[in-house]
Amino acid sequence: MHYFDFSFLKFNFFDILDIVLVALIIYQLYNLIRGTIAANIFIGLAIICLLYFVVKALHMTLLTNILGNFMNVGIIAVIVVFQQEIRRFLLLVGKNASLQRNKAWWKYFFGKAETEKNNYIRIKPIIDACKSLKQTRTGALIVFAKFYDEQFYQNSCEVIDAKISKRLLESIFQKTSPLHDGAVVISGNKIKSASCILPLTDNTNLPPQFGLRHRAGIGVTEANEATAIIVSEETGEISYAKQGRVKMNISFAELEKLLNKDF
Repeated sequence: MHYFDFSFLKFNFFDILDIVLVALIIYQLYNLIRGTIAANIFIGLAIICLLYFVVKALHMTLLTNILGNFMNVGIIAVIVVFQQEIRRFLLLVGKNASLQRNKAWWKYFFGKAETEKNNYIRIKPIIDACKSLKQTRTGALIVFAKFYDEQFYQNSCEVIDAKISKRLLESIFQKTSPLHDGAVVISGNKIKSASCILPLTDNTNLPPQFGLRHRAGIGVTEANEATAIIVSEETGEISYAKQGRVKMNISFAELEKLLNKDF
């Protein structure tokens, strides 16, 4: 009877920790690019790298030299191509390590009732405004930015810096309002800006009924640490975008849960 000898495999605690941390990083990177055009770009880069090793093993000199020049600038190319994904990954790391997040956890465990009460007061005007916009089928895009990047948002926005209120949100998105065409950005419990022109997503696998409003809402969550509520002008349907992915036709109860979690 044959036995396999695994004595050459020696693991200690730090080896296991190293593997777990690498697996977590790969998982987070996978979540960042899943469902986006970056996933196809990554597959293309992987195929080129694989092809390089194949032609090198077959001693195909011309192709080896061409692909070798590409491999030499590979790191720079990856940084340029995946600029948005790297930015989102660094924001994710910074968010998880921030004191503000630790403070939120502290409140969750030791002041949960008070936190839920404050959250309800904050999100009630938003939910009430969404109910009114849905009923009148008024198109709207509301972005919740955890980090308000003035350079990113204010270049194409009208600065508001006002308290969140149902009537203000309704008046902004009225079709006769000069600010209705664009997004409202909320950060730090204030309506920071309105009529914002946002980058559109490059994702080609979205439903055909998604227009510019939905694509802008998804695009801003790909490029920034933000979430977005999209109210369809055609159907009144409410969608919720986060990290480049979107939940369609959500109820107000589900919307309240999502805002309590993310806002």
